[in-house]
Amino acid sequence: MQDKYHLTLEQNLYLAKRNLIDSIWRSAKIEGINVTFPQTYAIIEKAAVQNVSVEDILKITNLKHAWQILIQEPEAPLTLEWLCKIHGEVAKDEALEWGKLRTGEIGVGGTDYVPPIPNADAVRVFLQQMEQIPSPTERAIETMFRLIKQQIFWDGNKRTAMLAANHIMIANGCGLILVPEKEIETFQTVLLDYYNHDTLDNAKQFIYSTCIKGIDFPERKRTQGISL
Repeated sequence: MQDKYHLTLEQNLYLAKRNLIDSIWRSAKIEGINVTFPQTYAIIEKAAVQNVSVEDILKITNLKHAWQILIQEPEAPLTLEWLCKIHGEVAKDEALEWGKLRTGEIGVGGTDYVPPIPNADAVRVFLQQMEQIPSPTERAIETMFRLIKQQIFWDGNKRTAMLAANHIMIANGCGLILVPEKEIETFQTVLLDYYNHDTLDNAKQFIYSTCIKGIDFPERKRTQGISL
């Protein structure tokens, strides 16, 4: 799986900042939070907003704080401690515990799959294994899906996993992983199939083909195509 984009860190950070509200809004939609883009913008800007529950405002605000860490610490190593730090923002005042690994059993809605109780050493080994994937884009996508399926936290696993994936993308200049609004239902179907049948390759291809956003430089492409 080849990287679609080859941006500098500065360019990728610019992309992340420009798409901050859009990224948060799309993550909220994936979680079933019924907010509009203008409502998301208002919440991020701490403006008054109507017809949005306190719980949903909290989730969006928490996502903002987590994204701020990605932008402020783009080259931080992806470790268990970093994941717990991100989850500590994502699930603050929402999950049973935040910033700590899950210690009991949970189920996953829509499937009979029951993720095992996580072990800190096993998570560290898993992250080291992901580092061996040469393509940062593929590494980001696979890390995301495997983290979602492992459900290492009580709640907020999809949000945390997608942030981890985008952390990898930003650090390596590969763009961003953003699920388009029109593809959210398909994403949920692909994810459910992965839970039930371990169809990782299909899940990875879906994200690769439809959910990667970058910066195109048409002039650069034309220049590179000139034969001297």
